[in-house]
Amino acid sequence: MIKKIIAGFCLLMSTVAFSQENNASPYSYYGIGDVKFKGTVENRSMGGLGIIPDSIHLNLQNPATYSSLKWTTFTLGASNTQTRFKTESESDKAQRTTLDYIAVAIPVKNFGFAFGLMPYTSVGYRIENEVGGSDGFTRFRRFQGNGGLNRVFAGGSYRINSKFSVGADFQYNFGQVETKSITGIPQAGIQYPTREINSSDFSGASFNIGAVYQTRINGKYEWVTSATYTPQSTLKSSTERETATITITSSNREIVMDQIDQSISEEELKMPSKFTFGSGFGEARKWFVGAEYTFQESNELGNRFDAVTDAGFETAHKFSLGGYYIPKYFSFNSYLSRVTYRAGLRYEKTGLVVNGESINDMGLSLGFGLPLLGGSNLNIGAEYGQRGTTTADLVKENYFNIMVSLSISDRWFVKRKYD
Repeated sequence: MIKKIIAGFCLLMSTVAFSQENNASPYSYYGIGDVKFKGTVENRSMGGLGIIPDSIHLNLQNPATYSSLKWTTFTLGASNTQTRFKTESESDKAQRTTLDYIAVAIPVKNFGFAFGLMPYTSVGYRIENEVGGSDGFTRFRRFQGNGGLNRVFAGGSYRINSKFSVGADFQYNFGQVETKSITGIPQAGIQYPTREINSSDFSGASFNIGAVYQTRINGKYEWVTSATYTPQSTLKSSTERETATITITSSNREIVMDQIDQSISEEELKMPSKFTFGSGFGEARKWFVGAEYTFQESNELGNRFDAVTDAGFETAHKFSLGGYYIPKYFSFNSYLSRVTYRAGLRYEKTGLVVNGESINDMGLSLGFGLPLLGGSNLNIGAEYGQRGTTTADLVKENYFNIMVSLSISDRWFVKRKYD
């Protein structure tokens, strides 16, 4: 039965993943957009902590954990994000519901294999501003963008012994980003606005490697250490650019008056390397507390319209602290005692610098793992966070995420004793 469920969800949700509009942030204007969190709802509910090897939960952040699974696992996650934007003088809000990942993992003796699909980056913004020109006229500028990159991945893990596992993921990143800018003088009849449309197709491969070491202390407690490394990779970009003068009707419709230029350009974008290290301590099926640190090299990407703001990139750092608690894993008379309670917090220097201000992101998360039949479970999480600042004419985002995932586990490749 689980095989039919997996096949049906894969066909349905892979279509959704390629078509969803999954961002509404002015900070997705820079580089190739916002990089999405690579992890499950279970990880995200613990502040993004991704160091725990589990027998029934798939950990997408470290491929070395695949071999810790005991059953074949199918997982699907989605989230709803409500964001309030605030500047020094104005405020606005937006809401998005997105598919975050779909993946399958299959353990075979000391090996574990996983494959799946998830968004890699997302772009979604609409910005308007006015600037004074040297000719004395005030010009309006309008920018908007949408799209993003998706990621297909496949990886494997090998358990060398009872304490040490290694693994690797291969990822293929692909997608399209379309951006549009319009510049003109508000007074009708003086000048037609100029419109530039860029449609960029991206593609490129990347990979990451991981290792997990776990041991017991006094036969009761468990100590886990995890590390992952993602080398620098390359994205190929092919951009079709179209420039024209237009007129904008009262219904906000754009009519081309004169085609100025049309061209195609190709370039290679360098994606920075990343290293993550974490460690934690706990009691199996009872509680766990851990911390994790991520370092990412400075991004070499720039913003699409350099004249708008002074933007650049610096090295990125992320700190996560989180864990879980299960009152009584094998309780027969209390369902709430078998629920997994998760919590965590994180602080991140995103690496983006705008108008001399570093854009930081911080959040607090809570979650519950609700056991279903067998080893399956329904995971629900909530996250409240803040990104950016209102200083230097920037935007502060206060966001609230509701996250839901379904994790279905079943035994495959079991030899039948009876026909």
